[in-house]
Amino acid sequence: MYLHSKNIYTPQGFQMGYLKIENGKIEGIFDEAPIGDVIDYEDKIIIPGFIDIHIHGWATGSFAHEGTVESVQNMSKELVKVGVTSYLATSGTNSIDEINRHLCQGRIAIDNWSPDKGAHVVGFHLEGPFINKEFKGMQKEEYCINPSIEILENFFGKAGKENIKLITIAPELEGAEEFIKYANKEDIQISIGHSAAEFEDIERLKDYGLGGFTHTFSGMRGFHHRRLGVAGAALYFDDMYAEFAKQTGMTVKPQAFKIAYKIKGPEKIILTTDCVGLAHVKETFYHYIRKCTFIPDGDYVKLLHDDGKEERINKNDYEKVKDFELGFLGSVKNVVKNVQASISDIVKMASENPAKYIGVYDTKGSIEPNKDGDIIVIDDEWNLLDVYVQGVKQNIQ
Repeated sequence: MYLHSKNIYTPQGFQMGYLKIENGKIEGIFDEAPIGDVIDYEDKIIIPGFIDIHIHGWATGSFAHEGTVESVQNMSKELVKVGVTSYLATSGTNSIDEINRHLCQGRIAIDNWSPDKGAHVVGFHLEGPFINKEFKGMQKEEYCINPSIEILENFFGKAGKENIKLITIAPELEGAEEFIKYANKEDIQISIGHSAAEFEDIERLKDYGLGGFTHTFSGMRGFHHRRLGVAGAALYFDDMYAEFAKQTGMTVKPQAFKIAYKIKGPEKIILTTDCVGLAHVKETFYHYIRKCTFIPDGDYVKLLHDDGKEERINKNDYEKVKDFELGFLGSVKNVVKNVQASISDIVKMASENPAKYIGVYDTKGSIEPNKDGDIIVIDDEWNLLDVYVQGVKQNIQ
């Protein structure tokens, strides 16, 4: 199969030609192609698919809330509709038994995935339980615990060691130093999040294997000019990545993101969504940012807004539930608007950097020979036209 465009973005810049994808892999960009085997996108833009390394759920599926094979499969099916071609199924802070159950189910989904099923779930991100209660955010306080190598090895048995790609921890907690060293030895990336750490804690531990920060500015000790905290460390250390959740303007003001963008640059920022799949809560849940209570009701979810408005929505209705949270593409559009990010900048933050961060850049994150044919096609306004996962065209309607 050949995709023709005047605007194919590669690490060397834009190229014109015929992008060949064969057996799921990119073979290269050529000047000519056989007649009849070409999809012509003319002047539309072809870029690598987005990679979301922090997503608990989306639309009709939630790994964190439901923790079933079907929930992960639904996420894969729906994520391509917002340009995501690969992702890490992200857990929440819960009981060890519940996390284990989710990991077992997620592993089945990983083992049974194929490109016709949507976005590629390339592994897991454990957001907790090794986090600080003081900055728990929406995580469950009763399940926040100190980092434990023994518990991590237990998770290996359920998830498959090779599937745990990223763990968020609070490095100030007892046992963190040994945990970080061990995870680094096992090639697992460690992010700092839900943390009350001091700048000095991070400075001391970073070279043991701290790679970056989870939802930067949120769920962490803030910045003061005499006490830099976690937020200060995120801005200060040039070799560490700052992950940002979806740019709605609610959790992080656009001006705050712009400050980080000016300091870190697109080379060290990772865009994610941190979506949770709000339609699939298993118990009554109050979203203090949205000012809304979500109540499970069989195949439906009830929404009780603080202003008195009530709604009852079918949790399997994609068109309704997708509007509960801003998707990846919507967040990208806001970043483009707020910091005037170029296509090159977005590709770095949404594709290249996350792939490098979780160790899959050899197969994903850019349009290069021998990499997976994970491709999205957009127009000048960042509207999504087509999506390919390992060369398979996806249903994005």
